[in-house]
Amino acid sequence: MYNRAATIADTIGSVRSQTYRDIEHIVQDGGSTDGTVAVLERCAASQMRVESAPDGGLYDGINKGIARANGDVIGLLHSDDVFAADHVIARVAEALADGADGVYGDLVYVSAACPRVIRYWRAGPYQRARLAWGWMPPHPTLYLKRHVFERWGAYDTGFHIAADYEAMLRWLLRGRICLAYLPQPMVRMRMGGESNRSLARMIRKSREDYRAMRRHGAGGVGTLLCKNVSKLGQFVRRREAESIGR
Repeated sequence: MYNRAATIADTIGSVRSQTYRDIEHIVQDGGSTDGTVAVLERCAASQMRVESAPDGGLYDGINKGIARANGDVIGLLHSDDVFAADHVIARVAEALADGADGVYGDLVYVSAACPRVIRYWRAGPYQRARLAWGWMPPHPTLYLKRHVFERWGAYDTGFHIAADYEAMLRWLLRGRICLAYLPQPMVRMRMGGESNRSLARMIRKSREDYRAMRRHGAGGVGTLLCKNVSKLGQFVRRREAESIGR
């Protein structure tokens, strides 16, 4: 997280609204200069553990936060996102109690200025063969048991935009982890993040996606094309999310 004074209070409030109470809330700030730290101080609570210090970028900060966590399950909620409902973490806990290594669900993209739905990413159940068609779990909805990180590693900071995609391919293809799917919106994500805020970054992300695919034998140019084309359906389905997950 870096310079999110305008949105971080909403994110913290979303965590506090969860009906599941046994949450260790790790906040990792990259040394913000816009008043974010002051907001964090005002929102301080016993379950929050805040650290603010310069880092090497988004994924380096995430790795530092993971290293600070003590819980058995680790998930991310970015500093301008909120949970789609107050029972999301309770559902995650139920799904992981059945023995899966991780769980994911659906993702709703909303506009940055107001909560207007832009895209609805309905992920569907995981099938290994779908990876060759560019499928991936929506990363903001992914929760994994600690042993996945301990055995297969965290985020490769050599990837500046697509380290999440590389990590998920590594966990799924090399680690062969078992994922459960929750068929519901789990997170409402503001548009304008690292991967989609400009055309140049979208091109860079595609290059990094391709490098990740080749590294893990997940496919090539065809897979990359399918991965990008599949996003078009998310705009068509956006109306499905307008009446759910608020």
